[in-house]
Amino acid sequence: MPNEKQLVIHVRDLTQKHNISLRELSRQSGIDIARLSELASGKRKRVNIDYVVRIAEALNISDIREILTLEDK
Repeated sequence: MPNEKQLVIHVRDLTQKHNISLRELSRQSGIDIARLSELASGKRKRVNIDYVVRIAEALNISDIREILTLEDK
């Protein structure tokens, strides 16, 4: 049986790399801060693809792999 994978969104890493707070990312992306906090802490297992696009636009990211990775569980 192949290894199970999970999609990981790197909100916390991105905020640190881009020197931006969750609150400011929320303001720039239009995503509720509670949703961003859930994504950053790993409490939210599903991610709306629209959120990924909005985070990419807010942080001027062109490579989705900066935001999401597929990792072994």
